[in-house]
Amino acid sequence: MGTRSSMLQEEEISEIQRETGFSSNQIVRLYSRFTNLDKSDQGFLRRADFLRIPELAINPLGDRIVHAFFQESATDTVNFRQFMRVLARFRPVKKTATKNKLNDREEKLKFAFKMYDLDGDNMISRDELLNVLHMMVGANISDDQLGSIADRTISEVDLDKDENISFEEFVKAMERVDVEQKMSIRFLN
Repeated sequence: MGTRSSMLQEEEISEIQRETGFSSNQIVRLYSRFTNLDKSDQGFLRRADFLRIPELAINPLGDRIVHAFFQESATDTVNFRQFMRVLARFRPVKKTATKNKLNDREEKLKFAFKMYDLDGDNMISRDELLNVLHMMVGANISDDQLGSIADRTISEVDLDKDENISFEEFVKAMERVDVEQKMSIRFLN
């Protein structure tokens, strides 16, 4: 999968299909999108490549979403396989289809949790919650109102009263949310 001129081999498509649950047509389409974003023509993407995606550039959580692509990478680049693993978390979950580990409820919740866990300590503090809320609403809500929302959220979700939200507490709070559908993007075949 080196340079742009190289095409995916059937074996690679099959491996990615098994790992991510995407159809071969979806993989080929996403590979085309990946290579169009790859301005270096080296078979990887940098943060700047992601930020050229208009939907991410205008999304208030765009920087957090881009950050998620780099969590599996030990470098400042993302290859096609890593790109596909992150996108797999957004595949719709079909009741009749065999579930894929990357897009099951727990993986989707882990991904959402990481959007809030800014320092990566596996806890969401009041400050982290406030920062993400601020990213989402900007100046539309006063700091006092945001503080009130953060405080109320922590008090309702923090079951062990340590003033942080653990992943387990986050999962409990999300019990009634249809995460499988809300965290899904329709990928064309």
